[in-house]
Amino acid sequence: SSGINAEWPLRPGSWINWFCGLRGNEYFCEVDEDYIQDKFNLTGLSDMIPHYKKALDMILDLEPDDDGDDAQGQNDLVEQAAEMLYGLIHARYILTNRGLAMMLEKYQNSEFGTCIRVFCENQLMLPIGLSDNPGESMVKLYCPKCQDVYVPKSSRYHHIDGAYFGTSFPHMLFMVHPEYRPKPSPSSFIPRLYGFKIHPLAYQLQVEASVHWKESRKRA
Repeated sequence: SSGINAEWPLRPGSWINWFCGLRGNEYFCEVDEDYIQDKFNLTGLSDMIPHYKKALDMILDLEPDDDGDDAQGQNDLVEQAAEMLYGLIHARYILTNRGLAMMLEKYQNSEFGTCIRVFCENQLMLPIGLSDNPGESMVKLYCPKCQDVYVPKSSRYHHIDGAYFGTSFPHMLFMVHPEYRPKPSPSSFIPRLYGFKIHPLAYQLQVEASVHWKESRKRA
């Protein structure tokens, strides 16, 4: 295997293992290097990522080409590019059978947390993006029981781009593994006043009554 150039920071283990082990990156699974080395799986990403070649070399722990650039000055930029590139590769990988299996294991281990909705009774959740385009929205958590999305409780996840998980992942997982899809919650909260259900039109009628009362006072 190629040696790691001195311009890359020294880390124990592989870059992928290091990145997924960082605090706040627990939602990520470790993408197989064989998947990343297949150029077909990376189609279109070179146009989206600055310093693409160096970023890819960093992810795969390969010795970068010496192109005469100021390596030390660019290292932070390459690191940022590598994180973005890995995130976008990750979004594709978790739609494959191998990626789904890895994320399903994390799901079963409750690594993504549980739904805060009372009637979902601690239903396990999955990460999801509200957009497939990077830079638009942070990662959210999808509850398959109430079929709604939530902001992760811990702020440690608020820096993660939702595009690194994509809009399709939870639905693909339950298409491939329908036995893990929970039944919709049969219960929902019913507003009551003194024990009586509040009619859906009650608030609208109150607004109309308030407006009528204010107008009548102006005329008086």
